[in-house]
Amino acid sequence: MKTLKKIALAAMVAASLGAVSTTSFAETDAGRIVYAPTQAIDITANKVQVAIDALIAGNDAEAVSKLIKDASDSVKEINASDSVFRASTKANNMIKAARNHVKEGATQQAEQELRNAHKAVLDLKSIL
Repeated sequence: MKTLKKIALAAMVAASLGAVSTTSFAETDAGRIVYAPTQAIDITANKVQVAIDALIAGNDAEAVSKLIKDASDSVKEINASDSVFRASTKANNMIKAARNHVKEGATQQAEQELRNAHKAVLDLKSIL
């Protein structure tokens, strides 16, 4: 009887570990598109370039701010390694700084921040 209890307890512990394992939750959500790291980097770089072009063209601050926010959100799709994550976080901080500059009306600083962010995003490919 003691052996049976030990076996049952071990089976329950093993089942509970498997039930809450993080790898069992590693699936993507239905309808969510998952990009390869290089694709996500290209998409983000393109969105940053679109924001730069809109800023140079003289679009209003609200529209440029939305484009910059879209670029900032797309950085989150870049998933590769810890070193890529750190570098993408630095690039995202540059993008956020550009958005703050746009809100303040400092378009020259915003353009420079976006150019630096664009370069930083493209440099992520060398880290892969």
